[in-house]
Amino acid sequence: MLYVITGPSGCGKSTLVRGVLKELKNVEFSVSFTTRKKRGAEKEGKDYYFIPEKEFKKMIQEDKLVEWAVVHGHYYGTSKREVEKKGTGKDLFLDIDVQGADQIKEKYKKAVFVFILPPEFPELKRRLERRGQENAGSIRRRLEVAKREIRHYYQFDYIIINDELDKAKEELKSVILSQRCRTDIRKKQIMPILRSFYGED
Repeated sequence: MLYVITGPSGCGKSTLVRGVLKELKNVEFSVSFTTRKKRGAEKEGKDYYFIPEKEFKKMIQEDKLVEWAVVHGHYYGTSKREVEKKGTGKDLFLDIDVQGADQIKEKYKKAVFVFILPPEFPELKRRLERRGQENAGSIRRRLEVAKREIRHYYQFDYIIINDELDKAKEELKSVILSQRCRTDIRKKQIMPILRSFYGED
């Protein structure tokens, strides 16, 4: 199953995803490509694939991306190869923005869409300021984008309010676990059980 995790910058979606990846089995993380520079302790191939803008545009031209967008002046995108390689037999998380989610929705009708909200606007501002990675102008732009992004909340299957990290993490895990129990997902697993009821005496 493909899970698209979206929310405004600073809402904590990446922290939530990392937490769930540590606690649930059979879950993979789709590493996005970006043209922005590394921040802090970010690692190549783990947090993002960091590439030049020229190389990113070549990927667009060669139709190698399932989604891409320009966010805060930088290109971000998910490669087809990443989805195909990691999405076989496991649940796959895409941590992307609203623009990317719209593109995924057109291509993957059965994907599950989760929107992460901060408890309130002032708290989102505080979180961005505490990160210490942006100047005042950049934070202001991110907050303006956030105001536009949250208007799309109704397009998502699930809403998680990230007011308490542990609680929000449990809610995201619950979404995954409930999807794994769907009848169409469990069909192969239950067939041997059904046969045991109606097999030969």
